[in-house]
Amino acid sequence: MARLYVLLFLAQIVLAVCALISCLSAEEGQIRALPRIAWVLIILFFPLVGSIAWFVAGREPSSGANKSWPTGTGSTERQRPRPVAPDDDPEFLRSVQDRAQQQDQELFRRWEEDLRRREDDLRRRDGEPPREGDRPEV
Repeated sequence: MARLYVLLFLAQIVLAVCALISCLSAEEGQIRALPRIAWVLIILFFPLVGSIAWFVAGREPSSGANKSWPTGTGSTERQRPRPVAPDDDPEFLRSVQDRAQQQDQELFRRWEEDLRRREDDLRRRDGEPPREGDRPEV
C-alpha cells in the first residue's frame, strides 16, 4: 500500500512540474481566467488540484489543425523546404568552399611574392642582378 502512495505522490509531482512548465512557457494570449502569477501560485500550493485546473481552465485549448506539420500533399502553397542545419544547405556549402578557395589562392599568391622577394634579395647579396624575366606581369 505504501508503494501505491509513493507512486501517486510521484505522479502528482510530475503533473505539477508539467503544469508549471506549461504555465510559464504559455504566451500571454493563451492564459485564461487568471494572471500567470496566480496560476503559478495555485499550482505550487495545490499541486494536484492546481495542475488539473490549469490544464482544464487555465490555458486556451490548442487545436491540432493549427499545429500540424506542413506536408507536400494538400497544401496549396508551394514552399521551399528549409534545411535543418547550415551544413545541409547546398548554397551555404558552396559559399564556404568558394571562400576557402579564394583564401587559398591569396595565400599562394603571397607565398610566391615572398619567395620571389627572397630570391631577389639573395641574388643582390651575391652580386647577381635580379631576374626580371621570371616575374609574372601583375
